[in-house]
Amino acid sequence: MRVFVTGATGFVGSAVVRDLLDAGHQVLGLSRSDAGAASLEAAGADVHRGSLDDHASLRAGAAKADGVIHTGFNHDFSKFKESCEADRYVIAALADELVGSDRPLLVTSGTGLLQLGRPSTEDDAPNVGSSVIPRVASEEATMAAAERGVRASLVRLPPSVHGVGDHGFVPLLINLARQKGVAAYVGDGENRWPAVHRLDAARLYRLALEHGAAVPRYHAVAEEGIAFRKIAELIGRHLNVPVVSKTGDEVADHFGWFAHFAGMDSPASSAQTAVLFGWRPTQPGLLADLDQDAYFAG
Repeated sequence: MRVFVTGATGFVGSAVVRDLLDAGHQVLGLSRSDAGAASLEAAGADVHRGSLDDHASLRAGAAKADGVIHTGFNHDFSKFKESCEADRYVIAALADELVGSDRPLLVTSGTGLLQLGRPSTEDDAPNVGSSVIPRVASEEATMAAAERGVRASLVRLPPSVHGVGDHGFVPLLINLARQKGVAAYVGDGENRWPAVHRLDAARLYRLALEHGAAVPRYHAVAEEGIAFRKIAELIGRHLNVPVVSKTGDEVADHFGWFAHFAGMDSPASSAQTAVLFGWRPTQPGLLADLDQDAYFAG
């Protein structure tokens, strides 16, 4: 297959590109910069110049492909709501080109949308709209595309997608612990984060694409739920700083905008995804991956 990949030079997207190429597929990667184009060419992918803001370029890229994997997203949390709404229109633009065809569209979402007090499954949909949780916009747009006849599915990623080059939530926690002199958790720290290694996630995107985006939702979850306190304890040990609980107003004082994510309890199952095509994670788990000097080299 010839696959159009947005976010093709990002942490997850670049792993998806590598996995697709290694499996014998052709990749057309979206790039807005010369540096991004050069990295895609070095990997063996073709380059499609454009950006998430250029909807015409997105439609043109999708027109050249047998399927689309959308991993691109603006992770500027200072304007998170705007980024989520922008993603809604990105998905709609990609869907415009795929309507009336059997070409699959895989869209990235997150398991953190589903805080149910139990492990969420692929059958679960958000119980609130994007007006309450902005990131739900991507799921709403994907379901709207499916209603238009697009073979569209969601790949939900957990809060921690880890591995070499990780610049997501866990590195943020490490930097915060350095700045504050303590590694913190919320309350008793028993709230759970699911996790997946980026290479395992990349393989799931490929398998879902090869199977034609056959179901509405896939869960790229290797570990159902890791107590946040365990993550804080490992960070504290590596940085040789105290590990402390934060409660009440202390939570916002310590974590700032990240307070919601630090207290998130969103365990998630991938049992249905595993059954569909035998996806089994093979990479190290989060705590084993985190227990390496690479995460603490900065």
